[in-house]
Amino acid sequence: MEDIYSRTELLVGEDAMRRMQGCKVIVFGIGGVGSWCTESLLRSGITHLTIVDADTISASNVNRQLMATSGNIGSVKVDVMKKRLLEINPSAEIIALNKVFTEETADEFALDSYDYVIDCIDSLKDKITLLLLASASKATLFSSMGSALKVDPTKIRVAEFWNVRGCPLGSMIRKRMRQRETLPAKKFLCVYDEEVLPNRGEPQSPDVDPGLFKKAQVNGTLAHITGIFGLTLAGLVVQDIINRI
Repeated sequence: MEDIYSRTELLVGEDAMRRMQGCKVIVFGIGGVGSWCTESLLRSGITHLTIVDADTISASNVNRQLMATSGNIGSVKVDVMKKRLLEINPSAEIIALNKVFTEETADEFALDSYDYVIDCIDSLKDKITLLLLASASKATLFSSMGSALKVDPTKIRVAEFWNVRGCPLGSMIRKRMRQRETLPAKKFLCVYDEEVLPNRGEPQSPDVDPGLFKKAQVNGTLAHITGIFGLTLAGLVVQDIINRI
């Protein structure tokens, strides 16, 4: 069988390919952004992946989450994602953690043992905790800002955290960090989009456990936006690896 990474190596070269296959990456949040990011990382040649999410697949996930189908509603997200990833590359090392990242559980994840930490968390409090701890770790950090309430893919951007503009989530995170007088230990890049549209439809009853993530509001999302966010995060990892050669 032809090497599944032959086209990647043709582009990036043997040294970069070897480094990608030796990197360890952890992705927090395997939803609309994290699922696309994780699969792109694996297809690019990063074969040591840890995926973290405590949620199960719901009907409302099917419109934007890569592994979500009408046939696996109710299944554990990380288990379904792991199965999919191993179907792509059976030799990959995929660690699936059905856990919530919080201030109380943070010590369980050994961030210093990873080369890259990818933040795709929705919960504001937990996201801030991850950004602060990951920025102080040895790992390189990349983060997704809010991907809901957006339609135009041409408005998706990448900027350093303090330069993210027009994103309510980014603004709220910076505000909370200043209030706590606890700032990130180093700079990191974020994927964001300045577009903020209103919800035009009426919200339906939530089909997720409201006590699990404590979201203030459920907003509309589209697959092409969350997908581009996730693919861009994966691209930032690959580009960083290539640039270090």
